[in-house]
Amino acid sequence: MSENETPLELDPKRSAMVIQDLQNDVIIEGGAFAESGAPAHAISQGVVENVRGLAEAARRMGMPVIHVWYIVEPGAQGLRQNAPLFEGVKGANGLVRGSWGAAPAEGLEPQKGDHIVEKMRMNAFYNTRLDILLRGLDVETLVITGAWTNMSIEHTARHAADAGYRVVVASDGTSTVNDEWQHAALNYALTNVARVATCGQITEALGVTARA
Repeated sequence: MSENETPLELDPKRSAMVIQDLQNDVIIEGGAFAESGAPAHAISQGVVENVRGLAEAARRMGMPVIHVWYIVEPGAQGLRQNAPLFEGVKGANGLVRGSWGAAPAEGLEPQKGDHIVEKMRMNAFYNTRLDILLRGLDVETLVITGAWTNMSIEHTARHAADAGYRVVVASDGTSTVNDEWQHAALNYALTNVARVATCGQITEALGVTARA
């Protein structure tokens, strides 16, 4: 029996939840990247509601919730334009500090006791305080939610696995621009890197009955 066929087990005292890039510019209509199809896919996945429910369950069990936000300064100062993604952020004037677009999607605002990590690359670990924060919290398992599944989520999951963390990616707590890219990320790219489970399965593994 493979790991993905065994019941998911999580110790909330040794786990943490990451909510990555679920910001207005990334997944909400009217955001800088709305034309990508990301808002429609986020809605089809129910990503905001699913992640909000999972975060509530995590907090009730004393499991840390960490918000990872992509933040750039006005004019994208310091954001090296070495790849199309970074060129797109600057070209769309997206994710600017203090703007509506950089703010978390409604319902996913940080709550008391949550942590915030800022980044300027896809990988939530790259040149951020995420790793040292997780180690300080004695985290062994990282539950990853957010957008986009085939970019930032995949980069972060791979790094986490290489860094020694057990990784769980929420299948309905992540979204990208369409089902094809979602399928490619969860069922191909992340194979043998992370465990994939629904938010409901993760909640159950934490020993919490999800709210209706």
